[in-house]
Amino acid sequence: MSEIDLEDLPGVGATTADKLREAGYGTVESVATATAADLAEAAEIGEATAKKVILAARKMADIGGFKTGRDILDKRKEIKKLRTLVPEFDELIGGGFETQAITEVYGEFGSGKSQLVHQMAVNAQLPEELGGLHGGVIYVDTENTFRPERIEQMLGGLPEEADLGDIEEVLERIHVARAHSSDHQMLLLDTARELANDLRNSDYPVRLFVIDSLTSLFRSEYAGRGTLAPRQQKLNRHMHDLLKLLDDHNAVGLVTNQVMSNPGVLFGDPTKPIGGNIVGHTATFRIYLRKSKGGKRVARLVDSPNLPEGEAAFMVEQAGLRSC
Repeated sequence: MSEIDLEDLPGVGATTADKLREAGYGTVESVATATAADLAEAAEIGEATAKKVILAARKMADIGGFKTGRDILDKRKEIKKLRTLVPEFDELIGGGFETQAITEVYGEFGSGKSQLVHQMAVNAQLPEELGGLHGGVIYVDTENTFRPERIEQMLGGLPEEADLGDIEEVLERIHVARAHSSDHQMLLLDTARELANDLRNSDYPVRLFVIDSLTSLFRSEYAGRGTLAPRQQKLNRHMHDLLKLLDDHNAVGLVTNQVMSNPGVLFGDPTKPIGGNIVGHTATFRIYLRKSKGGKRVARLVDSPNLPEGEAAFMVEQAGLRSC
């Protein structure tokens, strides 16, 4: 659908198309999934006109109607997998992290969440035959955890046949933004959409979107039970905006999440992720990381639409993620 220009939509001239692109609506699909109010504001047109444009976009992009199971199967063939290069971990998650889906990784401090997303920022640049997606990375950093030095160490740990160039070239393909508030974090997804659209036809189109961590700013700004509803509404919108991006660019969405202890649990692990049902239902895959003996980390697949629950152990070494 990216071959269809915005100007092909009825009622959208060059000026309106430019306004839409500036607002982050760079494709017909993004217009088709917009709300009339948002589109009207972005293009400076009336809501009635915006509704007509959205309906036309849905027809052209074939969005909004029912499809057969066979149609869905054909679309599933477009999905690619980003591998961790740890065989046990990759087997646990069905061969790798899926594109067009959000994978939530949660765990306590030091469980390996940021290590995992750093590794994926490197692996995403690998060619597909080596388990990568030959793509660039957009990394939203909310806790000041991104470290270029760690990327360099992990680059040195890649297989010999992996030739990604020097560290400067690798870092050039990772686009990092530091979020300072929850509103800024949400705004950065709009900026990410523009950047991903600009890089769509480059040698390394964006294939991985990282948010590390998803909930920390929301959690600090919305403290107390009285703020729970507005916080959850914002989180819901934020995650659905991310899902649209992933669909549009056939990319992997990887978000980390903090945990809190549930004092009502007397047996078993009392930790549970922040964000409640909103995050749980919107994320396609949920992975719980925890520390184990001997410096090991254990990844547990907690939720998946098509894979059984299970666990895989791995090590975090200077050169990156490794089998035990």
